[in-house]
Amino acid sequence: MKYRFNTSTMSEWKIAVLFLGYVLATILAPTTAAENILNEESARSASEQQKLGAYLTRAGNCMGCHTAQGGQPFAGGRRLSTSFGIFVTPNITPDKEAGIGSWSEEDFWQALHQGKSRDGRLLYPAFPYTEYTKVTRQDANAIFAYLQSLPAVSQINPPSDIRFPYNFRPLLSIWRALYFKQGIYTPDQSKSAEWNRGAYLVQGLGHCNACHTNRNLLGASEEDTLTGGRIMGVNWYAPSLISRLEVSSGDWTIEEITELLATGISKRAVASGPMATIIRQSLQHLSIEDIRAMAVYLKSIAENNNDDTSGTLVPVISENMKEQFAQGRKLYDTYCQECHGVSGEGVAGIYPPLAGNRSVIMASPLNTIRTVLNGGFPATTAANPRPYGMPPFQQILRDGEIALVVSFIRNAWGNSGSWVTALEVDRSKSGER
Repeated sequence: MKYRFNTSTMSEWKIAVLFLGYVLATILAPTTAAENILNEESARSASEQQKLGAYLTRAGNCMGCHTAQGGQPFAGGRRLSTSFGIFVTPNITPDKEAGIGSWSEEDFWQALHQGKSRDGRLLYPAFPYTEYTKVTRQDANAIFAYLQSLPAVSQINPPSDIRFPYNFRPLLSIWRALYFKQGIYTPDQSKSAEWNRGAYLVQGLGHCNACHTNRNLLGASEEDTLTGGRIMGVNWYAPSLISRLEVSSGDWTIEEITELLATGISKRAVASGPMATIIRQSLQHLSIEDIRAMAVYLKSIAENNNDDTSGTLVPVISENMKEQFAQGRKLYDTYCQECHGVSGEGVAGIYPPLAGNRSVIMASPLNTIRTVLNGGFPATTAANPRPYGMPPFQQILRDGEIALVVSFIRNAWGNSGSWVTALEVDRSKSGER
């Protein structure tokens, strides 16, 4: 049997199908458009959050600690040698096995704010959660979003080698009860928004106090006001930022402090050692508004410090020390005078002055000794791309000669500092106190 289709019937079916398609398109089109708009807004929001997170990660210099020398960024493996043992920084890339790829925002917040790992284990304060606890949840989420956007690096790092009894982790509960105060930064309503922004960056994300403070036998900060101290993990002294006996910025202008933090060099000082690294890796990338806010805060707390300099001890120069002083002068004339000048005046913006330089006459001569031993290298920044450096002298001068020239520098041209011995020079190499 043969079937025949009526052409008029076929036309009616075509019209019906086209009409149904039009109806469905009319119904579904707005929904699809709305979804597209929402997806675009969500992608834009995620991109903006990651951009903010990248900026905040720079401000906290996370890469500085979580990157081994010559290693992959954020993959960890850097060794921090302390009096409690060696801490190895973890991988914080989004690798699910080796890094934090399996972490949630809540896990990350718990680490920064509470000092606890994803599994609830208490973290050692070599990770500066004592400062990071002041970071807001919004900023913490942004940092996490940025870290999760990085390439995953499958690098499993060795465990930390912490000495007994510090490796008994339950003891951290006692330490935290004594020294850890949890809580985000609370703005001071009596201060300006700029001052509070600077305080938030210095106290929290910038964790400046992690270096610029003295620590007790249990590794806890004795103060929270940048009073200076030996830096954990590196053999340098981070000077007090508030004491007029060290490198207080109380008598600096806001512009001078801002210039030093942003470029690593100013008419008043040159940053070297670990601080030069911080400026190169972190501070130079911050907005000028944030750098200025930090300067405003630092100047404020330095101005409010009333330490008394009238009791500063002037070393008594014996006949033997006079002879050593003369020997130090000869060494200075031979190796230092060409750059730093006959009277230690230096060259503005190029070679730092030594006369009246508070970083030279601090109670601790460690930084001056290490600069002579290893050379001085200011930060390489966009504003100072080719800084003048100082060559190392440990291959040229013996320990006793370095002690003589440093002693001379600390006591010439009106300077007044303690005398340096060859033993101190030798200990500065190994990190012994």
